[in-house]
Amino acid sequence: MAQIAIIGEAWGEAEAKARSPFIGWSGQELTRMLAEAGIHRTDCFLTNVFNLHPPGNDRSFFCGPKEERLEGWPKLLHGLEKGMSNYRGDYVRKDFAPELERLSDELVDLDPNIIIALGNTACWALLGTTSISRLRGTTQLSTHCASGFKVLPTYHPAAVLRQWDLRPVTVVDLAKAHRESAFPDIRRPFREIWIEPDLKDIHDFLAQHVAPASLLSVDIETSGRRVTCIGFAPSPRTALVIPFTHPGRLGGNYWPTESLDRQVWGLVKGILENPHPPKLFQNGLYDSAFLYRGYGIRVAGAAEDTMLLHYSLQPESPKALAFLGSVYANEVNWKDMRQKKTTIKKDD
Repeated sequence: MAQIAIIGEAWGEAEAKARSPFIGWSGQELTRMLAEAGIHRTDCFLTNVFNLHPPGNDRSFFCGPKEERLEGWPKLLHGLEKGMSNYRGDYVRKDFAPELERLSDELVDLDPNIIIALGNTACWALLGTTSISRLRGTTQLSTHCASGFKVLPTYHPAAVLRQWDLRPVTVVDLAKAHRESAFPDIRRPFREIWIEPDLKDIHDFLAQHVAPASLLSVDIETSGRRVTCIGFAPSPRTALVIPFTHPGRLGGNYWPTESLDRQVWGLVKGILENPHPPKLFQNGLYDSAFLYRGYGIRVAGAAEDTMLLHYSLQPESPKALAFLGSVYANEVNWKDMRQKKTTIKKDD
């Protein structure tokens, strides 16, 4: 039984002639990327959302207006084809329901440990959403076609052939899918995160977790010239977030008095200017310079930087923290969990 199922969009001309998926140029590139990721193509089950060849490889062929849509399914195109002579609508038409039923039956019969969703159409069919650049690299459970399976989205090889800088990202995503194929469930790491602390909480955390640490991860978030919060993580399982702003409080400050705010910054300064424990940053040049210019804090013991470490391994791939999280960890996409975007720092 194949532990990995790979889902594409639709047949191309070569696939339609052979009535088999991924045998054209895209399929050949997929085979090469799978091999680089440690996956043997012959060990995978390959199929498409639509085992049909849309004329001109135009996926809008499957779409129509809202009144012709598959009931309960969201938009596929979101107006991407508007203004074009071949625009038909954004919704997959109900006459293509048999294709989704066929796909669901294939996946249920196969029962794979992981499904690799290649591109927006596969994400639409399995997750009910699109925007592959945001979805890629994070495991999720399928919610629409064949619900309950572990899915890892990444770019379609046709997109890679059009935009070559997507290739290293796709390969590392496939390598992650290879690791995830060893088990069928989604395994999120356990984290204990102290939030909204008072002064005693900070003292307790420093004594219990920071003082004995062999390495301390540090990260700041900023808005304008101000640090909005700072995080300390002495281990992969434990972290403290110290806020300095609170939009719901008078003056927008988290700490109710200037005296208390100064005490907290004194503790932060003591941690950062002490070479023990050594510090780990993501784009630490930004953090260190911001802290010195804005607060006069000279960071001591800056020993590691995840952005630079990743760059030494994958110089051709993105280096932002969200990308590193998608590659090396199995977190949810935390940027999507925020209600409002209040920070401007970029970790790249």
